[in-house]
Amino acid sequence: MDKKWLPLTITLGVAGVAVVAASVWPDDVEKPPLPQSLCHGALSRETAELIDDGQGGEISTDEWESQGSTTDTAVFKACRVLRANPYDENDNPRTVYKLVVEDTPSPPGRKKGSTPLGSGLVGWALPEEAAVTLPAGCPVRMGSTAPYIRVWLNVPSQDEKNLARLEEKRPVDADIALRNNVTVMREVATRLTKRYDCAG
Repeated sequence: MDKKWLPLTITLGVAGVAVVAASVWPDDVEKPPLPQSLCHGALSRETAELIDDGQGGEISTDEWESQGSTTDTAVFKACRVLRANPYDENDNPRTVYKLVVEDTPSPPGRKKGSTPLGSGLVGWALPEEAAVTLPAGCPVRMGSTAPYIRVWLNVPSQDEKNLARLEEKRPVDADIALRNNVTVMREVATRLTKRYDCAG
């Protein structure tokens, strides 16, 4: 073979290996580089990783949505945030928390003992759950005729009743969990409002 063609042959060979390597990834598994926008664009990967159950592990998500019908929820986007589970023989990730975006006819309320999200946001947070209502222009922009779009956050590992039943302590200090939930919900409101261009 003429030596001047040798580098090209090597390059093509390496490219071929790269294609084969890429094709072995299953379609339903996150491929590297891992996505930086999670939960229907509501969270950055960095913020999504704030909430933990004390066991660590690589983060991933399970996301789904429903457009509903005239007698059903028009906007429903849900997301489970998972972490790798090294103690599971089948390598099944564990659910760390759930985020739900849905329309609702109910005006915003606030749970007793909760902390407000602050600076113009309509919402509240507890260590185990939180909620934020998006600005008034968001329902129409998101395809709903309902008056409100609300985002709910649920963190099972911080549920006091469940912890008492299992005779377990909080995996993360309540103050840290609360602070992380506030940060997550503030980003959710900011990113979704920007995504749907529906600032108040």
